[in-house]
Amino acid sequence: MSMVIAEHLHKTFGRFVAVRDASFSIDKGEIVGFLGPNGAGKTTTMKMITGYLPPTAGTASIAGFDVLKNPLEARRHMGYMPENVPLYDDMRVYEYLEYRARLKGICGSSVRQQIAFVIDRCGLEPKRKNMISTLSKGYRQRVGLADALLGNPDLLILDEPTNGLDPNQIRQIRELVRSLAEDHTVILSTHILSEVEQICNKVIIIDQGDIKAADTPANLTHGLRAAGRVSIEFKGDLECVVKELEAFAPVKKVIHEETLPGGWHRLIVRAEPGTDTREKAAAIIASHSFPMRHIYRHIPNLEDVFVEMTRRD
Repeated sequence: MSMVIAEHLHKTFGRFVAVRDASFSIDKGEIVGFLGPNGAGKTTTMKMITGYLPPTAGTASIAGFDVLKNPLEARRHMGYMPENVPLYDDMRVYEYLEYRARLKGICGSSVRQQIAFVIDRCGLEPKRKNMISTLSKGYRQRVGLADALLGNPDLLILDEPTNGLDPNQIRQIRELVRSLAEDHTVILSTHILSEVEQICNKVIIIDQGDIKAADTPANLTHGLRAAGRVSIEFKGDLECVVKELEAFAPVKKVIHEETLPGGWHRLIVRAEPGTDTREKAAAIIASHSFPMRHIYRHIPNLEDVFVEMTRRD
């Protein structure tokens, strides 16, 4: 069952196209990393999915409810944490969550139950009576997550939840998000690609307003051009080795990165996806009796996918 369906979402601001014909779906229980360079259209897409920003064209639905035609029903299934969490500094943590719970239509004894649940889940018990103005950035992010969790929504949309945090705070929020994913569908927008690899089972990449990919991290890395990349360090006739490598059919390009102290040349050999040129490269260098001290086949990761999808060259 699809929790989120976006169909041909398009958003323009004057002549500027922020998002262009974006279509994708997210199934119930998936943890999805939403990636893109700065200005790629991530936040605009998030805002359209949540109903905070109307699309110029196209539709979006959450749990089967159109976010524009049935906004209240759609929002009952959704918790949204924006990039810059809007908090009231003159309220205590508990007061703020109580205020937000009532705004979301939670009433009666459910208010206390819900607040107790999100405070415990987000590790806010030590700060429940503190003024929000006194909280660190990490705890402010936790309050934003607690707000998103009120009402126990099916879908959590987290826009840069670790933005501006130090490494320890990032680790804490990452563990928290991972635990939340056990009971919720999660869309996570972040620049930290290692975070996505560790947490997410699906990745959507957007660049210049276009959806470039929507698949599992494993499928995206499989067959990537970088999978055919080999780095070599050797000492000898550079022009001769480059010429012979370029004559080998699977090789697409040989790049001389630099010459290191002692006359060691560092090459990058780019080949067809799924090929391994190490044996051939080693044989070429050995045939000339040139010394070689390093040969390595690069194993692609999500960062390689991201760079490949968004590169300008």
